[in-house]
Amino acid sequence: MSEPRATIGAVPLNFTAIDFETANSSPASACSVGLVKIRAGRVVERASWFIQPPIGHDVFLEWNTRIHGIVASDVRGAKGWAEQYADIVAFADGDVLVAHNARFDMGVIAGGCAATGTPLAEHHSLCSLQVARKTYTLDSYRLPMAARAAGHVGFSHHDAAADAEACAAIVVHAAGQHGADTVEALGSATRVHIAPVRPREDKPRAAAAAPQPRLSRRPMVFSD
Repeated sequence: MSEPRATIGAVPLNFTAIDFETANSSPASACSVGLVKIRAGRVVERASWFIQPPIGHDVFLEWNTRIHGIVASDVRGAKGWAEQYADIVAFADGDVLVAHNARFDMGVIAGGCAATGTPLAEHHSLCSLQVARKTYTLDSYRLPMAARAAGHVGFSHHDAAADAEACAAIVVHAAGQHGADTVEALGSATRVHIAPVRPREDKPRAAAAAPQPRLSRRPMVFSD
């Protein structure tokens, strides 16, 4: 396993960093996921794969493709959310999920489960964007800038696995700055709430009856 690019490993944190890319503005349109497991402040495992968005959420908008470079043919043959969600849950293994703009990524999890009728597992999340805002003084807290402040540079932004590792680097570095040895302690030190992931209120639609959604021509707020 190759060494991480950042100086990850300053403090004994355990968590899983996660990042999604989506095909369009629907939170159920995940087309890629990246996962990085942190143990004792170091990367011990990485995983990433394509996801076939469910029918009704599977249009690839030009805006989104321009951001992450993924097109419909890339996910052809990939497993769908209902088939892959268990793998995400197994990888995380009960960890707090850390994401840059966690509201987006946790919305993808809840949206994918709602759209496919998949039971939502118990998750808690910490937002590295909010942690960065309480740790650094920057002109921008987008992922590349916050990662640079943490000493993590040269990654491929909007590659899900690379973004997850950059997010992990921010949290580990920030924990060192705040003298925190757990994500819970980091949350307390920065006053960033570790939040449960809530199920979406909308009812799942049967795939056969699901029309193509009216999609915004503007991209979702990604893990900047």
